[in-house]
Formats: sequence, structure tokens, C-alpha cells
Amino acid sequence: MTLRNTSSGTVGRVARKSTTREPIIQEPASSAPLSEPASEPEATRRDADVTESSRANRGWWDRNADEYQVEHGTFLGDDRFVWGPEGLDEVEAELLGPAEDLKGRDVLEIGAGAAQCSRWLAAQGARPVALDLSHRQLQHALRIGGAFPLVCADAGALPFADGSFDLACSAYGAMPFVADPVLVLREVRRVLRPGGRFVFSVTHPIRWAFPDEPGPEGLTVSASYFDRTPYVEVDERGHAVYVEHHRTLGDRVRDIAAAGFRLVDVAEPEWPVWNTSEWGGWSPLRGNLIPGTAIFVCERD
Repeated sequence: MTLRNTSSGTVGRVARKSTTREPIIQEPASSAPLSEPASEPEATRRDADVTESSRANRGWWDRNADEYQVEHGTFLGDDRFVWGPEGLDEVEAELLGPAEDLKGRDVLEIGAGAAQCSRWLAAQGARPVALDLSHRQLQHALRIGGAFPLVCADAGALPFADGSFDLACSAYGAMPFVADPVLVLREVRRVLRPGGRFVFSVTHPIRWAFPDEPGPEGLTVSASYFDRTPYVEVDERGHAVYVEHHRTLGDRVRDIAAAGFRLVDVAEPEWPVWNTSEWGGWSPLRGNLIPGTAIFVCERD
């Protein structure tokens, strides 16, 4: 899961090194990280196309992967499949299907980060492939270990043949950060076999109308829900160094249909009593009042 937070979270442990066989990283030559910005980036709202969004986010995740994994490693675990900050676990959600049905299935995880979800899938007997835009995130996947392939590539140009997978999943990976979600959805549909399922989670669209704050100040509407202008952080030269894209709930549904998928379900996890942690703008206070995550379950006929 590669959910970014804009405020500090709980510091976690560094995950253990596995003794399982190390997978192979397939890294394109163009994936070198951007240099560190000379000063703190400035947040703004402006357009950012497919190329700029991809370049900026690859650089951001390469630069911040270490801090991200330290902050959230305990919450994510080494081999859990968590759909979002609420802590909804695939063990109980079964959005990909019952765990016993995953055995022998080819599964693509998109925006895998350190591949925690893929590691859980492998433990169920599935054959996962973990893909991420960030080379540094995949280095953390190598550090933890796991006997499955890691692929460094853009979700909008998946390096797989048609019909390669039975299932695909993305827990806050890729979809919140891409300028053309239909392009990604069509790519995912292409690599799925008939009857395949794609499940992805994103920030709940309603959250874009509220400040990204975990306390009471995050409960007052401050922007138009219908403003699709991307959130962009720029360096001193005006170059984007981080981009996130907003789609309304209706946009997401139309994107899924335009890509040729059939929408099966939309899950909105409630905040559980046991979860007392904060993750950026996600918190028990807000989670008990407004949804923080939307999970879309799509099938290819």
C-alpha cells in the first residue's frame, strides 16, 4: 500500500529480513529518481498531465520511501493485506474472494510499495507479481523478502501480455496519482483473463472537500467537491514534485464503465473501535463521522 500522508505518523520498526529467495527486480532504464528539491515544495492546485504526474510521483516515492516504511511499517506489517488507514484486512473483507480460492491464481498488485499485500497473497498459495513505479519502494520489498517477482513500471503501460492474470489489486497504489485513470483501468483489463477481478482503494472522494487534518479543523468543508483540479507540490522552478488527482464518486464509476469493467461493489470501510492511530488526515475522530476510503470491486466479463 502506498498511501501518502502529509503529517507525521507513528514511528514503526524496521521489518525483519526474510530468508526466502530474493525475487528479481525488472527496472526500466528511465526510472532514475529525481534529485532532492533544494527547498520545501509549495502546494498548489493546477493541471498536471500524464507524463508530469508520473515523473513527479516516481521521484517523490523514491525520495520518501525510507521514511514511509519506517513510519507505517508496524501498521502495514510485513505480510498483511490492508486496504486503507481504517485497517480493513483482506482476511475479513474477502474482496478478491475467499482466501481458499486464491491458491494457484495469478495476481497482479499495482502500486505495491514494499509488497506487503503480495506477501500475504503468496502465503495463501497465490502467484503474485508486485509492481510499483518507485524503485526505492521495491528495494524495501527486497529487504523484507518474498519468493515472487518485483517489477518497476508505470501502471499506465503494464509490461505484461494480454490475459496474464486472474486477479489484480491496488491498495492506494497508482489510482490516486494518475492523470488518466481510464488508461490504467484499460491496461489492467487487458492483462486480466475473462472473468478476472480488479479491486482498488483510493481516498474517498468526499475527503477532497475537507482539509487534510485529523482533528476538528478537518470536519469543516473548505473546498468544492466538484473541483477536479489536481493537488500539486512544486519546487522553486515550478516543476511538479508530487501530484494527486481528484475524481468524484460518479467519475470513478464512469471511468470503470469506460474501461470496459463491470462494477460489482463499492465498499466504504467504517472506522473500527480498535484503531486508535492517526495517519495524516485519517483519524478516529474523522473516521467515525465521514468515510475516508472507497474500495471499488470491478470484474471483466
